[in-house]
Amino acid sequence: MVPNISISNFLKLSSPNVIDLRTIENYNNHHIPNAKNIPFEKLITKPSSYLDKNETYYVYCTHGKKSISVCKILNNLGYHVININGGYEAWILEQ
Repeated sequence: MVPNISISNFLKLSSPNVIDLRTIENYNNHHIPNAKNIPFEKLITKPSSYLDKNETYYVYCTHGKKSISVCKILNNLGYHVININGGYEAWILEQ
C-alpha cells in the first residue's frame, strides 16, 4: 500500500520536501510553493540522482494518479515517498 497524505494535513507540515512530477511547462505555469520539479520519467529512471533514502518526500502530479504509481515504485526501492492525495488539483481547491 502506498502512503498517502491529505492536502489539509500536508499544508500543516513544516518545510516538507515536495516533488512535482508534472511537465516543466505545467510546473512553470504554477506549482505548490517550494516544490522541486522532477518529471516522473526522470525520477523513476534514476531516483538516486534526486533522492536520499534518509529523507521523506511528498510527491504530486495533476490529479494524484501518476504519483501513486511513482510512490509505489520508489517505496519498493527503499525511498520514503508519500503521495499527496488529489495532486495539484486538490491543492488548488484548498487555496
